[in-house]
Amino acid sequence: MKNDVLNSKFNNSDKEFVFSLLKSKFTLLLMTAFFMLSALFHSSCKKKDDPIEEEDIVVNDNQYTIDQTLSEGAQKNTIAFDAVAFMTGNIGSQSFLPPGKVADYSGFQYLRDNDPTGLGHNTSFVTIIAFNIMHILDTDQLDLFIVAAEDQVELINEYAYKRFPLIKAFRRLIEGDLPSGTTGLDMDAVMAYSAELYAIDGEISYNRAKLFGDVINSFSSDQLAQIEVLKGLNGVGNWNDALFNPLEGLGLDQDISVGVMTYASEMYAWYAGSVTADVYFCPERQGTYFGSFYLKDWPAMGNPNYTINEQLTASAGQDFLSVLTTTQSDLITGLVDIQYDALLELVDRREDISVELRKFLSSQSADETSVLSLSERYGELDGEIIYHYATNFAEVYQSLSDEQKTELEILTDDLGYIHPDGAFLYSRPIEMPEIINTDFLFK
Repeated sequence: MKNDVLNSKFNNSDKEFVFSLLKSKFTLLLMTAFFMLSALFHSSCKKKDDPIEEEDIVVNDNQYTIDQTLSEGAQKNTIAFDAVAFMTGNIGSQSFLPPGKVADYSGFQYLRDNDPTGLGHNTSFVTIIAFNIMHILDTDQLDLFIVAAEDQVELINEYAYKRFPLIKAFRRLIEGDLPSGTTGLDMDAVMAYSAELYAIDGEISYNRAKLFGDVINSFSSDQLAQIEVLKGLNGVGNWNDALFNPLEGLGLDQDISVGVMTYASEMYAWYAGSVTADVYFCPERQGTYFGSFYLKDWPAMGNPNYTINEQLTASAGQDFLSVLTTTQSDLITGLVDIQYDALLELVDRREDISVELRKFLSSQSADETSVLSLSERYGELDGEIIYHYATNFAEVYQSLSDEQKTELEILTDDLGYIHPDGAFLYSRPIEMPEIINTDFLFK
């Protein structure tokens, strides 16, 4: 399927760009592990809404919950931050994707956002979990992770490549580069394409949950006791952070090593969590095509022990809205209500998928057909959301004065934004791939 979508190539200039950013093998591992595979390093979700919207937040014992995610304030700030990133970015920045947005039914985001020691948004979080869990696994269990990573890396990359037509179509819309005879995006076409994309997500999710179930159900009583000890430490910040990498010396390709670390950290979250944790997502989970992740997360890359400012989305979103006229601002904030029904159904579909996948944890078999069907519906709903985002963002951008555009450029410059020269495969810089004709996404 990937070859039908686009053909990605590398050249020397791309390598020069990559190695200017990656200064050591260890940094490269951390960087790729941060975003390269599902739910590994997404440091930007946990945040509080601006004070104006605090009455919209539902907080349960100081935990981050799905109610907070769905709150008006959280969604308004997130959408505004998406908009400013889109209006000041380019197609390359739009392609940057934290893979916590892919196959994210392990409850890892919930574990990260609610870590009692506050380590969840530090770049050491995944490494500490992964190393501790891998030290508990026996050789056969670790081999299961390695084989799975070798089998699944192509499908994971396929998901990333298949995003590019949507990214390109949205960029064409905001730049007014519409196909002859069309006036805008075709919502049905966007929803259908997004459904295909999320069918891949469903397949990855199913395979991953089956793997986790197989490994967990093979644990000895001693292994289970060791994991229970970790749970009882009340936060990853209290875990042993001085363990060596068990994968060192195995001669694994980088993508495979990253995949194994992903599985180890997510499997722990899944075992220690619940359906509630699996269903939870942060406000940025949907509508991932507009460059906000690059704007926010890129400064963390290559910076071990870096913690992203939790207030950035809220503060920058408010700064963006303050630049707009009332009419323009209403087009942005109005998206909160426009997307609401779709967002609520997304939560329901996530619960359906999570309940099905957790059958693997109790040595049952999950229904793959059901998971894929639910995932396709999930994709349709996300497609509806991103259609409205792109449409309203483009309308606002095309009404901006030169002075407003300058103010927005200053805003993102202050955040450290740098236009990427190429694109990203998750967080890995690549040359901009050849993208299929996107005329079919317009009408």
